[in-house]
Amino acid sequence: MQLQKLARAGFLLRCEIGALQLQHVHDLFYFKMTLSASSQAGQLFIAILPDAETSAQIHRMAAVMKTAHAFRGQLTAPDRLHVTLFSLGGLPDQLVAKACEAIGEVWAEPFEISFDRSMSFRGQPGSRPFVLAGNDGLKRLKVFRRALAVAFARRNGLRHLGRRDFTPHITLLFDDRTAEEQPFGPIGWTVRSVVLIHSMNGHRHLAQWPLHV
Repeated sequence: MQLQKLARAGFLLRCEIGALQLQHVHDLFYFKMTLSASSQAGQLFIAILPDAETSAQIHRMAAVMKTAHAFRGQLTAPDRLHVTLFSLGGLPDQLVAKACEAIGEVWAEPFEISFDRSMSFRGQPGSRPFVLAGNDGLKRLKVFRRALAVAFARRNGLRHLGRRDFTPHITLLFDDRTAEEQPFGPIGWTVRSVVLIHSMNGHRHLAQWPLHV
């Protein structure tokens, strides 16, 4: 059976690379090609995403905050809002594949997270991130990330990923101005999956690992 015929016919396949599951033939092709190019173009990272309704709500809130702080930076589009868990940029293909296998080994139930403050992070002049952050509402997320870090640590070449600092946040925009930390009514969602994203002229979701009940 030829993959090209299946692709043209639009049939669905489930192709497994370790614990990684890809839904379409062209996704498998794109995944392999992207791994080869990731160290040279764009960014490759593991993230969680708000659901569509929450993304729209965050985007509306960001627009209000942008006006209040007189920011000029462009708002992050709703479909690009995310929380980065691990950056895989610069890793060779075989280590990215190992990271994907490790993610598939971590079993966790869906859990709630929430953000309750906004602030600016330090950054290059003209490109300082304005973000949503939190504290108590992000404890479950930090525990989950530590579980992923433990899975990575079992594989040579990935141990360094868990040593990097982790401050959960959602970047709303970049600007030359900054804003002090301000609380607001919490906004959050139920985390149900982890996503591998390639970012270059938009976000391409290469794979997704659902959390299990």
